[in-house]
Amino acid sequence: GFLEDGILVRDARRTRRRYLCSRTFPWDVAAALPTELLCLLPAVPRVPGLPAARANRCLRLPRLFEAFDRCETRTGRPNAFRVAKLMLYLLLGIHWHACLYFALSARLGLGADPWVCPGFPRLLRRYLHSFYISTLVLAMVGDTPAARREEELLFLTAGFLLAVLGFATITGSIGTVIVNRSSAAGALYPEAGPVRRYLRARGAGGRLAARVARWDRHLRAQRKPPAEWRVLRHLPRGLRAEVAASVHLAALRRVGLFRGWERGVLRQLVLRLRPQVFGPGEFVCRRGDVGREMYFIREGRLAVLAADGVTQLAVLGEGLYFGEISLIDIKGNVAGNRRTADILSIGYSDLFCLGKEDLAEVLAEFPSARAAMQAKGRELLLRMGQLDTGAEAAALAAEAEAERRLRGLEAALEGLQTRAARLLAQLEASALRMALRVRRLEGRLQ
Repeated sequence: GFLEDGILVRDARRTRRRYLCSRTFPWDVAAALPTELLCLLPAVPRVPGLPAARANRCLRLPRLFEAFDRCETRTGRPNAFRVAKLMLYLLLGIHWHACLYFALSARLGLGADPWVCPGFPRLLRRYLHSFYISTLVLAMVGDTPAARREEELLFLTAGFLLAVLGFATITGSIGTVIVNRSSAAGALYPEAGPVRRYLRARGAGGRLAARVARWDRHLRAQRKPPAEWRVLRHLPRGLRAEVAASVHLAALRRVGLFRGWERGVLRQLVLRLRPQVFGPGEFVCRRGDVGREMYFIREGRLAVLAADGVTQLAVLGEGLYFGEISLIDIKGNVAGNRRTADILSIGYSDLFCLGKEDLAEVLAEFPSARAAMQAKGRELLLRMGQLDTGAEAAALAAEAEAERRLRGLEAALEGLQTRAARLLAQLEASALRMALRVRRLEGRLQ
């Protein structure tokens, strides 16, 4: 098949027509010609001429490179594939150099001096000796037999120059692989070293720096990237929503607050969620703080502490949520938008954070979800004794009165607009009649 506008086309007829009209077809035909049959001619030597007669097979090298590029972009371990490809190139280069060394030795005479290949009776032993000598030359290990003839000196010099070029290429390729791995890891996991160095420079190292190191080790061990938005920001919004939904939607559905909600609401929420990780003994929020986020527990356990900061009132686990009361405008809430309890992370806790502005933006588009969330928040305030029903009734009455007065003002404004339009129409009619009278008077005077 072939790709057309990003879609894989498997139609054999279209594939055949496209291949026959491509530029690679003549080269593939030339590479597949049985040129080794030329060795059957009387004037061509049999065995020595066979490798040269098959040189047209090298015309398929662009196809090989294309296959390597496609495999590298599709494999799940591109760095391992690059290393394997580099090793293949290295072995192939040594093999070709060994072939040239054996050809030179055969021309100078096998076993003629210590430098050339000895005249072993077995062909395998000759090949292994040639491969070994080429490995020593190209790896610049040394310990090669001393060259005596001019051909041998030139061959060794060319081999050493190729070895320098190959060593530089290999070093650059391995360096690129290491840099790619480091950059890929840095895109997901920020380096904690600069933070530790900053703490030491400011004299705040010790236990705090150890906590930063433990946090970084936990993220890498549990494969919890805190900077996943940097990876997804280059995707279009629709595809980014699909990726985020496939990763976080299952965890979001476990939250009791969102059960029964539309998929569209959850997709909008997923795009606005920010993962956060809290370490052991770290406070997620404190009593009396201004609430600007609500949290959903993906993994871990959180303790709800009493006013003394020691007694545990409850332990929150996976699938629960908290902090929504501070974000929703519930009439009669005694605490207002302040936190009503201290939340402490018992171990490492993986949470989702949703900001107040993001929540208001999503709920403005889905009134049913907003009503359901306000109902659950009111029920929770009633159980906690934080809801003043009298203030709630007064606020609802004031809101109804304001709504009634607003409707009255809208009706009055609409009446004024109607009267203004009527007066404007009368004014235009009067101006038209006055213009006609002036025109008639001018006609009589003329």
